[in-house]
Amino acid sequence: MKVGLSAIITPREWSFAETVQNARKAGYEALEVLITDEGDLTLSTSEADCQKLAAIAAAEGIELASICASVREQPKDLITNDDAVRAASVETVKRCLATTRAMGVDTMLLTIGALNDELYYNEAYANALKSLQLIAPVAEDLGVNVAVEYVWNKFLLSPMEFARFCDEVASPRVGLFFDTGNMVVFGYPQHWVRICGRHLMKVHFKDFKRQGYEWTPLLKGDVRFPEVMAELRKIGYDGALLSEVAPSIASLEDTAAAIRQIMQM
Repeated sequence: MKVGLSAIITPREWSFAETVQNARKAGYEALEVLITDEGDLTLSTSEADCQKLAAIAAAEGIELASICASVREQPKDLITNDDAVRAASVETVKRCLATTRAMGVDTMLLTIGALNDELYYNEAYANALKSLQLIAPVAEDLGVNVAVEYVWNKFLLSPMEFARFCDEVASPRVGLFFDTGNMVVFGYPQHWVRICGRHLMKVHFKDFKRQGYEWTPLLKGDVRFPEVMAELRKIGYDGALLSEVAPSIASLEDTAAAIRQIMQM
């Protein structure tokens, strides 16, 4: 496994090169980068420029472990009942997958939308299934994984339901982006690893304390990391452990050290 960092929590004013360099200096070996509406990596970035960015990371010895589709100006709601928005969102995701492939990265993190009062759960489930079944063949052709993350969106709430959803999508390129901290409020992270193990593609590390309802530094919250690591080893996970701990909670250096400590568990 590698010590990884997600650019979700690094300063947005950092360029791609600065993010890579600062990650290496802080002790990281892998990086999750963002496709954004503005900056070095967008949906308009050419394949040649994507390769130049990837070369910057390679020169620093940083593995690009995943890409987060963090676009806001393009629709990205795969569970809505609005057919036009959902169709446009599918096209957005396809474009993000092409950019991921151009960067030479094997997995894209995807959030698929959120439930609301008007959108009923069964409708959202059917919409999500249709959307991912349209996206899956493109992911398969490109050789890129689509890793869906549970992000407190009131949808796909349990590991058994998530595993069932992946089974119904029925593509080896669609699975779970597992986040230790996001599961703590409603359940137990290690359960997700065991139950969704065959679908687990990438891992975010963060920690959360139920009492006080707050994010904490790694090893200071309620995530039982020894159990999580035991389950990850059982399924043969050997990818990056990507920190999503904000620098306001713990420094990048302290979090890298904590990940190394957890890796020894």
